Amino acid sequence: MDVNMCEPEWPQPHRERMIVPAPVGIRGTDIPSPEAECLSRLDETHVMMMGDNPALPRMPAKPRLADFFRHRLQGITGRHLLISAARAMEAGLDEKVVIACLLHDISNGCLIRTDHGYWGAQMIAPYVDEEIAWAVQYHQPLRYFADETVGYAYPESYVKFFGADYEPPAYIRKDAEYARNHRWYMTSRLVTLYDIYFFDDTPAPDPECFTDVIGRHFREPEEGLGFDGSPTAHMWRTMIWPNNFL
Repeated sequence: MDVNMCEPEWPQPHRERMIVPAPVGIRGTDIPSPEAECLSRLDETHVMMMGDNPALPRMPAKPRLADFFRHRLQGITGRHLLISAARAMEAGLDEKVVIACLLHDISNGCLIRTDHGYWGAQMIAPYVDEEIAWAVQYHQPLRYFADETVGYAYPESYVKFFGADYEPPAYIRKDAEYARNHRWYMTSRLVTLYDIYFFDDTPAPDPECFTDVIGRHFREPEEGLGFDGSPTAHMWRTMIWPNNFL
């Protein structure tokens, strides 16, 4: 049985482990940071959260991609990715598009929402073909711009999310124009076509449905995601232990 490598093997005294949210999640809000209060409470029975948070499912010692879908992706996003990829597969699209659909919002679901396409592409780059990471990155700017040739319209949900007068910033416009003229444009554009929100009762498929596609297009490290020394291993570890103080 896999045991998390950070789990101590000796009895531990009961301690309350306090969580300080990441600054990026509370800056600009009316949520006060509990950091000062937590620091003032440090004693023999109060420590900062490090390692496994018992409120979260424990990850295996050598996590694979499917483990993050089962144990770390938030409900709406995880369901969205699985359904998007399943519908791309049912449509007979190239497997590179299917795996890109499966991964395009992975950062959004368990790491960070801001610039999620760029973060997601960086996370997966060591493990996928360059075209797949490129498609994940550029789906972010392309989704703001319609392409009638493939039936992609500006999402109605974005009008609700951002308002009818929202204008994407300059870097998004620049990157969308760059992507339109790139040889992999259609790979990323097809991701946007299947990057739609499903608020119906469609059941999400089991991640195991994509085992073969993942096996062909995602290089699972023997040591487990987060422990293979890749340039992005720290991102996967952050998802394993999202509440660590340091």
